[in-house]
Amino acid sequence: MASKILKIAPLEAQNQIELSLRQALELLEPQLRPPFPLTIPTPEEYSQLNWAILYGVLCEPHFAKIQIKYLHAVVTDGYCFFVNLLTTIVDELYSKLVKSARIQLISLVSEMIYVSAVGIDGLLASLLRQIVGGDFSDGNLWLCFELVSLFLCKWNWLVEEEPQVLRNGLHTYLRVLSDHCRFSGDSKLEALRRIEIEFCIKVLREQFHLCLRIGRDLIRLLQDLVHVPEFRAVWKDLVLNPGEFKTQEFEDISQLYRQRTSSRYFLLRITPEMESQLRFLLTHVKLGSQKRHQAWFLRKFLSGSERETLIIDIVRFICCGHHPSNDIIQSDVIPRWAVIGWLLKSCRKSYVEANVKLALFYDWLFFDERIDNIMNVEPAMLLMVNSIPKYVAMTHTLLEFLLLLVDNFDSERKDIIVKGVASSFGMLARKGVVGSIHVLTSCDALSPPHKEWLGRCFESWSFYRIAASPSS
Repeated sequence: MASKILKIAPLEAQNQIELSLRQALELLEPQLRPPFPLTIPTPEEYSQLNWAILYGVLCEPHFAKIQIKYLHAVVTDGYCFFVNLLTTIVDELYSKLVKSARIQLISLVSEMIYVSAVGIDGLLASLLRQIVGGDFSDGNLWLCFELVSLFLCKWNWLVEEEPQVLRNGLHTYLRVLSDHCRFSGDSKLEALRRIEIEFCIKVLREQFHLCLRIGRDLIRLLQDLVHVPEFRAVWKDLVLNPGEFKTQEFEDISQLYRQRTSSRYFLLRITPEMESQLRFLLTHVKLGSQKRHQAWFLRKFLSGSERETLIIDIVRFICCGHHPSNDIIQSDVIPRWAVIGWLLKSCRKSYVEANVKLALFYDWLFFDERIDNIMNVEPAMLLMVNSIPKYVAMTHTLLEFLLLLVDNFDSERKDIIVKGVASSFGMLARKGVVGSIHVLTSCDALSPPHKEWLGRCFESWSFYRIAASPSS
């Protein structure tokens, strides 16, 4: 039987979630037309009604208002079950939904916001995860526009009831704007860019106290947008006029440097399907057997030159959102550093490669062992060390990039950067990730200029590390 809500390939098996939805509608459809029954449904009947109403709204838009009216009449759990069903549809079926079903889905989300449904924050986070970086397809741009429009329309409710949704939205739209703003003159993108900028600036200017909770990755995302006039003005105030944000607890940009960004934000930037495939690769695929899995991943998620920017999000997720167990680390499963090395080699554009390296080293710059996790900085170190001697060019380019970051990331606050990198090297050595930081300086494959430069920097970093230690 042809699907009413999904795009199904000719030989593809019927989706079990849709089958359950459709069977519930077929069973209960007479009850979803006026006059509605006055009896109170049993728990099992209530579950079936939720399934039937959801499927009816998705595949029968002309009856949607009637069916939603019935949902309001029978709801007993603050819409929790219905919202959970919607979240399941988004997480598992969104990419296959036909256009009419996607439109109905967004209208249902708006209705759930209107009634302040239980779990609406999780549903909105799931929808944000379906916005894919580097994807300029009509469907992806449509979702970007619909969600940001919804956030602006429901602004007061979000500020009062769901401020985390605003933070999630800001993180997502700052990231996708870096893609959307690279294609100036494209009329298809112009209206979307304007409304995305409007939303982000509104959050930053009016609710900056919420933005602080995002942490240091807020700075990374804003730096990629300083060429946009509206964000250049925000950046100038962050650095020179922090009082402009009228947030008492914010006095200097270094406060954001010192605040680690939660892994929830890195999950926002990859779809559930990407997450599942990456976790499978990093949990079950043995080193040496990964090539066909990597080739499939490239075809599935990174085909097309614009999709390359997605590598930035993937590397950030691998560093900060996927921390393998000790059993996995000690096994022959492909390690995180090897996957990141493969992703770096997949970069074709220089600005993407630079941003991928920044994503890899970002936590090094502000590392504080009291709040940061060694697993966030481990992949970069192991990639540099394990690339010697066979892929020493990789070690060279990563060391050069790190040293350039130390010198140039923030010259006014260089002491913070030096201390962060010193703490990273020191913690990695103390915890046995590497035997010694001198594994790099003593390597014969490194050029003399690299060794000399590293030697000077290690002396400087050691000074800062000792000066910053509790016993000093």
